[in-house]
Amino acid sequence: MMIKVIIADDHALMRDGLRRILESARDVQFEVVGEGCDSATTLALVRERAAQVLVLDLSMPGRSGVDLIKQIKDEKPALRILVLTMHAEQQYAVRAFKAGASGYLTKECASAELVSAVTKIASGGVYISMTMAERFAQSLNEPAETLPHQRLSDREFEVFRRIAAGQTITEIAQELCVSAKTVSTYKVRILEKMQMPHEAALVRYAMRHKLLDDPDEP
Repeated sequence: MMIKVIIADDHALMRDGLRRILESARDVQFEVVGEGCDSATTLALVRERAAQVLVLDLSMPGRSGVDLIKQIKDEKPALRILVLTMHAEQQYAVRAFKAGASGYLTKECASAELVSAVTKIASGGVYISMTMAERFAQSLNEPAETLPHQRLSDREFEVFRRIAAGQTITEIAQELCVSAKTVSTYKVRILEKMQMPHEAALVRYAMRHKLLDDPDEP
């Protein structure tokens, strides 16, 4: 069986590596029919190319990964989406699955696991790594108290993550394709919902809860 795949990641080396892993698989045939480097090119590819699976990085330039998943599922409900990301915190996985993803892997996964994940979701299944599954299971025994960042909407969460990473209001507005005024409004809501006094408190919170990207990642 031939599985047609679109790869979306803003790092050319990562896209090349993913293509090589899939196209060199022994037991399953994959054809990479397109590569996107940001949300706009990815959406265009999804509309133009026939594919069964989209391998998607959550942290590309442009609109947030969760927003992109929602739009793609609205337009192409049959397309299966495997999130491949550096975010190992379960809150990211929860939001991705709620948006319509069928699988979630971190970039530390082995090549064989990537092949297994794409194969499984292409056939209609759902895939999550053993590590993430264990975190979900452990969370079931934790108190049901909602953490501050879990009160945020998907877009608020994305803006919060970018603020905590040190981006300016203008930079965030440009990357999310909204006005600076809109971002400023989101910032006010975020501080209110999380009951934080200023940006520095958001940064400390994000670091404490490991919500920031690892700077050592490619």
